[in-house]
Amino acid sequence: MNHRPFEDWLANDQPLTNEQKRELQIHLKDCLHCAALSEVNLELRAAKMAAPAAGFTARFQSRLAAQRVRERRNRLIGVLILTLGGLGLLGWHLAPYLIQFLASPAGWIAAFVNFFLTLFDMLRAIGDLGSIFLRVLPGFIPPLGWMIILSTLGGFALLWTVSLWRFARLMKGSQQ
Repeated sequence: MNHRPFEDWLANDQPLTNEQKRELQIHLKDCLHCAALSEVNLELRAAKMAAPAAGFTARFQSRLAAQRVRERRNRLIGVLILTLGGLGLLGWHLAPYLIQFLASPAGWIAAFVNFFLTLFDMLRAIGDLGSIFLRVLPGFIPPLGWMIILSTLGGFALLWTVSLWRFARLMKGSQQ
C-alpha cells in the first residue's frame, strides 16, 4: 500500500483540498499505520507547549558564544601545529642543502651563473628551432591543409568565446 502522500499530508500543516481530505479519510479507515500517525499528530497538536525556564535564552547564547570561542581557538591551534610541523619537516629535508649552500658562496654563485647561461642557451636553441620550422613547414602543408587548420582553430576560438559569453550571462543571472 502506498502511504507516501498520506504520510506527507499528515506530517505537514498545510491545508488540504476537499478531494485530498476525502482520500485521506478513506485511507485512514483501511490503514492502521496512517490512522496511528493521525492520532499521534492530533495528540501532539493538542499538547500544551511548555515555556522554557527563565533565562534560557541568555544561557543558551552565552554557551553558544563560549563554544564558538573554543572552536575558533582549537582551529587556530590546529593551524599553528600543522604549519609548524610542515615547516619543521621542510627544514629537516632542506637542512643539508642549505648548509652546503651557505658553506660555499663561490660554489652557489657559479651554479647560479651556470643555470642562467644554460637557460639562455636553451631559449636561443628553441628560438632557432622554431625559426627553422617556420621556414620549412609551409612547404610541407598544402594551402588546403592550412585552410582546414585555420578554420578548425577559428571554430575552437568561436566555441570558446560563446562558452565564456554564456557562462558570464549565467553568472550575472545568478547574482541578481
